[in-house]
Amino acid sequence: MRGFAAVVGFLVCVELASGVLQGFYAPIWTDVAAELDIRDADVNWFEAAQLIVAALVVPFLARLGDMIGHKRVLLLSTAVTALGSWVLAFAPSFPMFLIGFALQGAYVVWLPLEIAIVHRRTAETGRQALLTRRAAGILVGALELAVIVGALTSGALVGAIPMTMLLALPAIVVTACLVVIAFGIEDRPGHGAQGYDVGGLALITLAIALVMGGLIAIRLDGPAAVLPWALVLAGLLVLVPFARYERAQAEPIIDVRLLAHRAQWPVQLTAFLLGVSVLGAQIPLSTFARTDPAVAGYGLGASAGFVSTLIGVYVVFLAVGAFSLPLSSRLLGPRGALVLGALLVAVGYALWLPFHDGTLQALVNMAVVGVGSGTLVAALPATAAAAAPPDRTGFATGMTNATKTVGGALASSVFAIALAATGTIAGPAAGHAPLSGYLTVWTICALAALAAAVVLLASRQAAEDRAAVPG
Repeated sequence: MRGFAAVVGFLVCVELASGVLQGFYAPIWTDVAAELDIRDADVNWFEAAQLIVAALVVPFLARLGDMIGHKRVLLLSTAVTALGSWVLAFAPSFPMFLIGFALQGAYVVWLPLEIAIVHRRTAETGRQALLTRRAAGILVGALELAVIVGALTSGALVGAIPMTMLLALPAIVVTACLVVIAFGIEDRPGHGAQGYDVGGLALITLAIALVMGGLIAIRLDGPAAVLPWALVLAGLLVLVPFARYERAQAEPIIDVRLLAHRAQWPVQLTAFLLGVSVLGAQIPLSTFARTDPAVAGYGLGASAGFVSTLIGVYVVFLAVGAFSLPLSSRLLGPRGALVLGALLVAVGYALWLPFHDGTLQALVNMAVVGVGSGTLVAALPATAAAAAPPDRTGFATGMTNATKTVGGALASSVFAIALAATGTIAGPAAGHAPLSGYLTVWTICALAALAAAVVLLASRQAAEDRAAVPG
């Protein structure tokens, strides 16, 4: 077996590619919109499509990793991500770019699979939980540092080279990861299973599709329309037969019994609430920074290059939170570190309410949010793995990303409604979102993070206590 350091080193290369993907596009969305001849508002569809696809494929791929081997599924998801990245580089139209960005969402499963790989390879060390948390901190730290590189690179090169060449850079990085995974990661067989839960996949897909369809309809028709709310309600009702169906399956796509266990559900709910701010608030923060205060009366008036710098500074604090996870876990315990991270996110977004008039205020706010978010992003997969039986570690870690992604997808739709100048996406071409919309976004993010801290404090047993988890 390859040494622990060697395995983590190869996985760091994968997370560097993930960071490039996550940081590269944010500073140049306005330029992409101009290249595709679409409105800036249409950029929201790219994020929505990717989050929906990610929410659907993460449980599928994470469970598949437990069945056939985590390395094989990591290789498969990287190949799909590379395909999507190359589609983006040569997409001639909005629909093709939408498809490419959706395919690129397969990268969301990388970190859970990597944590599962480390967790399994440290099973006989006697320090499995400690080494897994340490690896998680290193991987997430590398990810966030790569986000800085991606953001600074795109912000510096946009306009200097053709758009096709610029968008080809992430595709090259992801393609190189295929070689790293194929030759650098040891292949271990999965635990195997009889068949696959196609019925469960169909039901959860239907539920998510109905809820997201309803939220998109609210964006189109306004909150007073009846049909959108009927779709949302129908999607929620589908979860009832889904849960019953999954409980009857020997190999469910989503192990609802495990998720309902007192050691696991607080972790997964925390991941869902984290997604509200980490994923759902990305575009609102970007548009607020780009808004000219001389025109709208608020905003930072930042250019694309300066936005990339802001992202870089913010991500530095994400990395600080991730790298400090071993220390905070040692001082406060694994559960205490999670609570601290959630409280920092809540405080950071609450600071936006009175302090949003200058760049320094924005940097201070996001520094606090960043440290808390980095701690949570690093801690959640490791905590979920520790609270799962050996043949469900891939599923448990994958579900932290899946629930986080669902939270982000739902929040992005809700935030789009809150920020719409007229209550719909069909407002005046030059209209700006009201400041009250941004205040609503920050309030929701703060309350979601505070709720996560309360859930973690109120849960009766630490999530990493595997002894109480049914095998």
